Amino acid sequence: MRFLRQSMIGLFLAAATLGLLVFAVSLVGGALRERLADDPKGPPARERVFAVNVVTAAPSDVAPFLESFGEVQSRRQLELRAADGGRVIALADNFEDGGAVQAGQVLVRLDPADTQSAVERAASDLADAQAEGRDAQRSLLLAGDELAASQEQAALRQSAFERQRDLAERGVGTASLRETAELAASAARQSVVSRRQALAQAEARVDQAATRLARAKIALAEANRRLEDTVLTAPFDGVLSATNVIVGRLVSPNERLAELIDPTDLEVSFRLSTAQYARLLDAEGALVRADLSATLDVAGVDLEARGRISRASAAAGEGATGRLLFGGLNDAKGFKPGDFVTVRVEEPVLENVVRLPASAVDARGEVLVLDGENRLEAIAVELLRRQGDDVLVRGPITGRQVVQTRSPLLGAGIAVKPLQKDAVPPSEPEMLELTEERRARLVAFVQGNNRMPEEAKARVLAQLAEPMVPANMVARIESRMGG
Repeated sequence: MRFLRQSMIGLFLAAATLGLLVFAVSLVGGALRERLADDPKGPPARERVFAVNVVTAAPSDVAPFLESFGEVQSRRQLELRAADGGRVIALADNFEDGGAVQAGQVLVRLDPADTQSAVERAASDLADAQAEGRDAQRSLLLAGDELAASQEQAALRQSAFERQRDLAERGVGTASLRETAELAASAARQSVVSRRQALAQAEARVDQAATRLARAKIALAEANRRLEDTVLTAPFDGVLSATNVIVGRLVSPNERLAELIDPTDLEVSFRLSTAQYARLLDAEGALVRADLSATLDVAGVDLEARGRISRASAAAGEGATGRLLFGGLNDAKGFKPGDFVTVRVEEPVLENVVRLPASAVDARGEVLVLDGENRLEAIAVELLRRQGDDVLVRGPITGRQVVQTRSPLLGAGIAVKPLQKDAVPPSEPEMLELTEERRARLVAFVQGNNRMPEEAKARVLAQLAEPMVPANMVARIESRMGG
């Protein structure tokens, strides 16, 4: 009992101690809450204002352009092939890759011995046919004369027979004489039939001789043509390419000897998407002859040629998409067939459009504009064209200030501080004054560049000789030099 009493007293004291601790914690917590509630509040939060670059939307008439890549090719390109086989006995002095030739110039001569013999045999056959024709004409004349003589003799025999018959009817002549005269008349008529047959054969011989003469003339003409084919001439002015023949080589019929290209009649072929192609169609669905430019990047200077769209391919092409277009080039100095160029096609003018940076329009076709309190407002616009880093839009934003670059922090209703940054017209290209050492290094690189056309090389050297040189041209040349 004593142990139980002491245990109960210990439990009571522990419970009392725990209750006093809980009460003390509650008093301290209440005091802290009252203390914090009595402290004054901090300053009110201020609205954050973002600084943004804006541009004033000014509508204008803009001629957009389509940009693609194309290949320069010649509109007159011909494979020179040997019409007949033979051994090459002569070549033109400039019969080499890149050699310039003129129309009518002899390029290749083949050994004409066999074809000359064929011409002589055909001429001999023609002479035989002509002699045969003359002989047939003479035979025809003789056959006609023999027929006339036979007819005269038949008429005399018939007259003698009729006389003997009259005498026999009067009782003067005998029956034997009558029969003899009748037999002679019958033989004369048979002779006339034979002569007529001979005349028909003579006429047939004349026709056969005429046919043989015509065949002989055809054979002679063909032999002469084969003889002419042993000499290969240039059909037009151009430049030779892919030459693969030397003197003494034996060529086979229809073998390609070279390729002739007209470097002055150039065009560019380029492919557009179907949507881009549809923009170049007029109301009747015909292709607009739009102006274009082809640009070739050559060692610090751009070669540019102007032209106009001439036609479109008849089919899309197997395994290809879009449309293949062709455009003729005017005054394409420095361009060569096979050059890979950048093509810019001018579209019809779009009226009342606004040019904005591409970063100003979001995926939903909306732009952010400023209201009267410098707060942002989202307005939907119609995206018409993309022009490099810019876009052409149309919408109710005329005269409004448009945010140039969208960001996740910007949205409708946010206050901003506008920084005006209207587009300015492009300034003149930056010019540099070169040191003599740097100028000499650039000139030496350009002169040693064998891939640059002579026209472009002369133009670059002329610009490098000036006191002030375009900075972009210097940068491009030095980038190719590794400097």
